[in-house]
Amino acid sequence: MRKICVVITARASYSRIKTVLTAIQAHPRLTLQIVVTGSALVERFGNIIPHLEAQNLPVSAIIPNLLDVENTTASAKTTGLAVIELATFFANRRPDLVVTVADRYETIATAIAAVNMNIPLAHVQGGETTGNIDDRIRNSISQLADLHFVATENARDRLVRMGLSRQKVHCTGCPSIDLVYRHKDFYFNPYESYGGVGTQPDLNAPYLVILQHPVTTETGHSKWQIGNTLHAIAALNMPGIWFWPNADSGTAGTAQGIRAFREQHPDLPFHFFKNMESSHFIQLLKNCAAFVGNSSVGIRECSALGVPAVNIGSRQRGRERGPNVLDCLPNTEAIASAVQHQLAHGHYQQVTLYGRGDAGERIAEQLATVPLILKKHLLPA
Repeated sequence: MRKICVVITARASYSRIKTVLTAIQAHPRLTLQIVVTGSALVERFGNIIPHLEAQNLPVSAIIPNLLDVENTTASAKTTGLAVIELATFFANRRPDLVVTVADRYETIATAIAAVNMNIPLAHVQGGETTGNIDDRIRNSISQLADLHFVATENARDRLVRMGLSRQKVHCTGCPSIDLVYRHKDFYFNPYESYGGVGTQPDLNAPYLVILQHPVTTETGHSKWQIGNTLHAIAALNMPGIWFWPNADSGTAGTAQGIRAFREQHPDLPFHFFKNMESSHFIQLLKNCAAFVGNSSVGIRECSALGVPAVNIGSRQRGRERGPNVLDCLPNTEAIASAVQHQLAHGHYQQVTLYGRGDAGERIAEQLATVPLILKKHLLPA
């Protein structure tokens, strides 16, 4: 049995890797280890432990290491703490291969620890571009990794142009798209299930889903940017289901903007949630009139669902997108105009840009056959 260790550092990373976890657990030649660290353990950013337990997925280690998300020094120290603790876990549990996910700053700690310990490293979602600090993290991990599972053919070509062996770069699609293809409609009341704050607009009428993160290279503008989005949606007088941002530099400004606006406009048809289980979130997405914000959800999941998406600002600059995405500047007038355009257009044709729903199984099968070859290559006889 080959021991595969997956390190999860944030709620977004969990949704990106969920079907890979279940496929590894079900594979007859693989044993799954899960390490949870970073903001994935913090309630206000979406603690994933209850979700893992609900799926009967094994949590091998919990590593609390998140320092002040607003301080760049703290971000560096958070990464350093993760390197130290992950190295201890790898030494004790001796995985045959380590998997790291995407591009958040904490994920490079997984790569540093694994590579320095001669443990083969697999990277999911390399080769993409977004136009902010995540690019540097993502590309650094790609250079350290031994095995790559990318979401698109363009991402694969980009890694090959970076000098990586084409034989080690596999285009599997994005595992988060698997959840869209497996989704079956059901009824749930999000207010009863998740609480949240704000009014409770009727979700049988057209509504928007909004998720806007700070831009890590524009942290001084976070409060202003979210304020513009809030005013734009308010001007449209449409119900909005809002979600809390990631644990990034600039999050405090985004949070302050949301709280101040909410206190000044308590009667608007807005409801705010911290986090939501993926099947519930997809249900809300599938039934909404449009998605608004700067999360990759608008580009990935919404393209597979055909949901109109308004992508605000520079956070996702450079990421491949389908016809459902309309980009706009982060000012009130541009946002309102873009949303109105998307509402008038309605739903788009679903596209398979980011996969066909089988990424989890494809990645697990590669992990079952490739790691020993890599280990033979990396370690002396």
